[in-house]
Amino acid sequence: MRLVRYGKMGKEKPGILDANDKIRDISGIVDDLSGDFLSPKNLAKIAKAKIDKLPEVRGTPRIGSCVARPGNFIAVGLNFADHAAETGAPVPKEPILFNKAPNCVVGPYDDVMLPKGSVKTDWEVELAIVIGSRASYVTEADAMAHVAGFCICNDVSEREYQAERGGQWMKGKSAPTFGPLGPWLVTPDEIADVQKLDMFLDVNGARCQTGSTATMIFNVVQLVSYISHFMTLDPGDIITTGTPPGVGLGMKPPRYLKAGDTLSLGVAGLGRQAQRVIAWTDEA
Repeated sequence: MRLVRYGKMGKEKPGILDANDKIRDISGIVDDLSGDFLSPKNLAKIAKAKIDKLPEVRGTPRIGSCVARPGNFIAVGLNFADHAAETGAPVPKEPILFNKAPNCVVGPYDDVMLPKGSVKTDWEVELAIVIGSRASYVTEADAMAHVAGFCICNDVSEREYQAERGGQWMKGKSAPTFGPLGPWLVTPDEIADVQKLDMFLDVNGARCQTGSTATMIFNVVQLVSYISHFMTLDPGDIITTGTPPGVGLGMKPPRYLKAGDTLSLGVAGLGRQAQRVIAWTDEA
């Protein structure tokens, strides 16, 4: 299934894409795509529905984040061998974990806003895992049973805040709009091999990132199992799994985003995102 959330910001409704890529309303089955509504039981109820009998959503509504505000938004740093190489960092022996603020989540086509005073805002196309059932001390063999699906994340990052201001990486990862998710939440049955998905990101129409989940150092099941040994993962939590090479930080000289830039990114089978970069506004 390809699940979506559509409508004005803060008033999104849940939907599903039919065979013709039309959105069908599933608000009569689940209230939203969040928390326990993403449990195996509720996903099974959606799967049993006759999609072509569900109400068709007319027009071209805004597409919101494919998961409503998560309880936890966890990220994995330097998880692609080729990305670690471009930054000059050693390959991690264990996953590097940090948090993104849950309220940085926005839709896949919403604007990305530069933080106040930012000079080093960067891009990162990533595969994100959406948790569907509570996970605590799970084995790698059981990890996929706790996954509701996958989506695209643009792990937008302010590198000065991340690396030059001391403390934790989350300072450079959590500004408003720094977590575009979607457009779709794709259930695992739709993906033949999650570790063989091509990825790309363009800035102003020029290809910057080209990669594949095949070069992940720690794969999906390893990450779910590993993280569940340090915290309990709840339904609706997000784990974004790292980025391939081609980020602005790794360019010579480094290149960062400015107001007016455009981003286009995608992961095979999970759709595409597109964002416009805008300057900070005090209304944020």
